[in-house]
Amino acid sequence: MRRWLAAALACMAAGAAGAQLLDFTEAERRALLRHGPWPAPWAPDPSNRVSGLPQAIVLGERLFFDPRLSAGGKVLCASCHVPFRAWQDARARAVGLAEVERNTPSLLNARYNRWYGWDGAGDSLWAQSIRPILDPREMGGGAAQAAALVRGDADYACRYRQVFGAAPPADDQALLAGIGKALAAYQEALVTGRSPFDEFRDALEAGNAAAAARYPPAAQRGARLFVGKGACNLCHVGPAFSNGEFHDVGVPFFNPDRSVDPGRHGGIRRLQANPFNLLGRFSDAGGGPASVKTRHVALEHRNFGEFKVPMLRNVAATAPYMHNGSLATLADVVRHYSELNIERLHADGESLLKPLRLTAQESADLVAFLESLTERESALAPGRPVEPCRP
Repeated sequence: MRRWLAAALACMAAGAAGAQLLDFTEAERRALLRHGPWPAPWAPDPSNRVSGLPQAIVLGERLFFDPRLSAGGKVLCASCHVPFRAWQDARARAVGLAEVERNTPSLLNARYNRWYGWDGAGDSLWAQSIRPILDPREMGGGAAQAAALVRGDADYACRYRQVFGAAPPADDQALLAGIGKALAAYQEALVTGRSPFDEFRDALEAGNAAAAARYPPAAQRGARLFVGKGACNLCHVGPAFSNGEFHDVGVPFFNPDRSVDPGRHGGIRRLQANPFNLLGRFSDAGGGPASVKTRHVALEHRNFGEFKVPMLRNVAATAPYMHNGSLATLADVVRHYSELNIERLHADGESLLKPLRLTAQESADLVAFLESLTERESALAPGRPVEPCRP
């Protein structure tokens, strides 16, 4: 297979403080380029008419940090999605009013998801934002409580009018949908910055071997493993490093109480029963193309025990890992796939995964690559002072 760039360019790269660029094949180069550019293009959510509106982002931020959406005013969205912890909580399993069975996913880059939640029970970010408000173990609120908060707080009522062009509606569920849409608008703004990998990737695309060679050698070797022997990019694809779909990866799906987490199988059932899904009356997409995925999702036996493929940007900052938080470190995750017990995979499911049988050096290199997906600096600044709303 033809090697990417001539040996002369590699020698040029070696001149930059002794840095050297691996002789990536053209196929490896193409595979790595598919993980960018970053930030990725994005368009407003057609099911959320306030998606991307600055006033909606401000309203959503205020709601995100307001404990009055929860029963007894004890929990807020930021209780689990903690800004200084990469918008998750560093726990194995989330704790709201009570502990739940699953790990808290980071909100970073949530705007790029196709499905929401580990089981995909949410088909939009705004519908997913409503779910914890209603869950008795998380925030334990309700449509009536949330609606009364927005109607009764003069600042919220003013902001709602500015965002949606009308006073808070009398219909509690419709107002709750609006709350979810404002929360989603805020979360859409939580996008990670550029990482060392992005600089490497863009240098490869530009043919700048000297700049690409500044990427650490271990991360270069890990990148080769990621798109080569590891075939990690079969599921962790694109600029956000996820295909947004669901797979059985051999992680046990028994809960601490020995009940069984059905994963995607249960998520599809909840999605179809959810009045806030994209086929319902609260979607602004009007049954258009955005709702096709929901209309055609079908329950299959193989969905049992499948969980969503997470995005990998900033993954070094979001431990612990897997749907149940059972793996504490990235090294544990790499070991899981290296020593995968294929007997844990469904017999009637996919046969995509095989034990990687990585050496100690390969495992360390793959971890180095994953760590390089973390942004250099975060520009996210929650809790900015906001002027009172003026009608």
